[in-house]
Amino acid sequence: MTKEQEVALGLLSIDAVFLRPDEPFTWASGIKSPIYCDNRLTLSEPPIRDLIENALKDTVKTYYPDAEILMGTSTAGIAHAAITAHLMDLPMGYVRGSKKDHGRGNQIEGKLRPGEKTVVIEDLISTGGSVCETVDALRSAGAEVLGIASIFTYGMKKSEEKLREHNVINHSLSTLDVLVDAAERAGYICRDQGKRILQFRDNPSDESWMK
Repeated sequence: MTKEQEVALGLLSIDAVFLRPDEPFTWASGIKSPIYCDNRLTLSEPPIRDLIENALKDTVKTYYPDAEILMGTSTAGIAHAAITAHLMDLPMGYVRGSKKDHGRGNQIEGKLRPGEKTVVIEDLISTGGSVCETVDALRSAGAEVLGIASIFTYGMKKSEEKLREHNVINHSLSTLDVLVDAAERAGYICRDQGKRILQFRDNPSDESWMK
């Protein structure tokens, strides 16, 4: 079993990922979705948490060996950045969605030195908008952003385009394609449901996958 498959099955086993093509969720945008992902649940399950954090550590070591600091996305990436940084004996911090309206007005919490080689830790990449805003904030503060290490990605075309526009790379522990395949093999969904989930991913605004 590959690490991608192991992570996918781990997420499924603790209901961090729900697959409901016959009872879709509604996103804030109004889009109907057959999938809902809540990677915060991994923090409450020590075996899965250990799997995730060690996999993030290995990802940073493999793809970003020059990393000097980890920065978590607010809020879901903060705990994962902290644990992974502890495993790697690296400093960490996190980036708020916007600047505070009090105190020093920080958007970046933690000490970030100009030119510091930085890896962003993210839990989930859907459209890619929020993580790219994090990258922009870090670059504006003088960081050299090496890339992103994330737990899971839907692999949407929109997110891939967004990452290219911001000239940043992402390495995810697992992907929707791997997860759907694992879910079919483990009996969470049938093959037809898997095809419909991937059809949604390829064009979220087209609701024909629900028929």
